[in-house]
Amino acid sequence: MKKEDFMRKAIELSLENVKNGGGPFGAVIVKDGKVIATGVNRVTANHDPTAHAEVSAIREACTKLHTFDLSGCEIYTSCEPCPMCLGAIYWAHLDKIYYGNNQVDAARIGFDDSFIYHELALKREDRHKPIEELLPEEAKVAFREWEENADKVTY
Repeated sequence: MKKEDFMRKAIELSLENVKNGGGPFGAVIVKDGKVIATGVNRVTANHDPTAHAEVSAIREACTKLHTFDLSGCEIYTSCEPCPMCLGAIYWAHLDKIYYGNNQVDAARIGFDDSFIYHELALKREDRHKPIEELLPEEAKVAFREWEENADKVTY
C-alpha cells in the first residue's frame, strides 16, 4: 500500500464516524507498510475529552505491540493533530505525521484549537486557567525516589 492509501483509510474512518454520530476524525498507525491500529474520535460517545482519533489509535497500537514506544511507526490522520494529540504523538515517538485537513479547516467547522496554542505561549500567570504550585517539596519525594530507583524503565 502507498501512503495515499493509508490516508484514504483515515479519511474513510472519519466519514464512517460521522455517520455513526461521532466527530469527523480518523487515524491510522502504520509500521513496515502494514496497518497496526486505527482510531476515531469518540469524545461524545465515551464522554472522554481525550478520546481523539490519534490518541485512540496510539493506545491501540501500544496495546497490540506491547510497548509505549512507537518508533518505526507513522500516523495518518484525517486532520492536523490538535496540541494534545501532537503531544501524544511526540511522547509515543512516532516517526512521521501525515494529515489531511489542516487546523484552519478544523476551526472553520467549530474545532478551533488556536486558543490552546495561544495559552501555551503565555507565562503561567497570564493564562486564563489559574495555575498554582502547591507542596513542591512534598511532591519532590517521588522524583527523588524515581531518580534513585535502579529498576526504573525510562521513557
